Amino acid sequence: MAALAPLSNRQFRLAARPVGLPKASDWKLTAEPVAEPAEGQVLVKVLQLSLDPAMRGWMNEGRSYIPPVGIGEVMRAIGVGKVVASKNSAFALGDMVAGGFGIQEYCLVEDAKRLGLNKIDLRLAPPEKWLNALGMPGMTAYFGLLEVGQPKEGETVVVSGAAGAVGQTVGQVARIKGCRVVGIAGGKAKCDFVVNELKFDACIDYKSGSVRDGLKQHCPKGVDVYFDNVGGDILDVVLTRINKHARIVICGAISQYNNTTPVKGPSNYMMLLVARARMQGMVVFDYADRYGTAIKDIAQWMKEGKFISREDVVDGIENFPATLNKLFSGGNFGKLVLRVAEG
Repeated sequence: MAALAPLSNRQFRLAARPVGLPKASDWKLTAEPVAEPAEGQVLVKVLQLSLDPAMRGWMNEGRSYIPPVGIGEVMRAIGVGKVVASKNSAFALGDMVAGGFGIQEYCLVEDAKRLGLNKIDLRLAPPEKWLNALGMPGMTAYFGLLEVGQPKEGETVVVSGAAGAVGQTVGQVARIKGCRVVGIAGGKAKCDFVVNELKFDACIDYKSGSVRDGLKQHCPKGVDVYFDNVGGDILDVVLTRINKHARIVICGAISQYNNTTPVKGPSNYMMLLVARARMQGMVVFDYADRYGTAIKDIAQWMKEGKFISREDVVDGIENFPATLNKLFSGGNFGKLVLRVAEG
């Protein structure tokens, strides 16, 4: 293998644990030389990075489903990239791959299994789709809905954050499975997208009207499955409309992630007893050995024209801090992706 030309790698490291919304001083932009891979290692040029609400939780200390990012460490993120040097027989120069690369321009992969390094096929979809419907958001939606929500044909499925990365896949999979699908989103443009392009049956605009009234109008027979991405008041309202034996999937609570006070829990939780309903959390990594099944199904639906995905792509690694915060203001429209370099 020919020696690499000298390269510099810009990285965003966590400088402090955020209190509330992450601010500029919580990050440190550093640069270091790019090392050539040793035996068994792979060097990846990062092309695009997925920015997800879950990243806010990864910054906090405390017990969770995954260890927090350490102070001084490169911020954790999933990305797609190209192999530019390899001393691992499983990966060749030029391979397109996805993995947990972090917010940086190059990633020296020492342990391919630990970082979830996998080849991706750009004949199925372009890189940004592998960070959306064919990536972690799509896997979250697919398994959260089908394994935890267990929708049945003819049931009513409601999903919050409907225009976002997870929500758009949840609703389309539910529609494909023969369910009535109602989204909750913020703003007319997002609601129009959900109904006109994603083909949901209806969408409730929480910014311009009452979610309670919207649920009465669009879910006259109640809610059988609720896929929750936002938590807070919206979860509380949906609980008042659930049917007997309803299933509530707790995927996220973006409305609560930047709280400086304790997380607001649902005051209407006794509706679970009244309806003999089930509320269950889900973490996508629990289904890692089955991602291939979901990718095959979603790619086929894309090919058949039954499924679309929308991405909001922002250029420049230097724009990471401000771009991440778009997630918490609702400023993104579709899956938020940071483009680091051209492929």
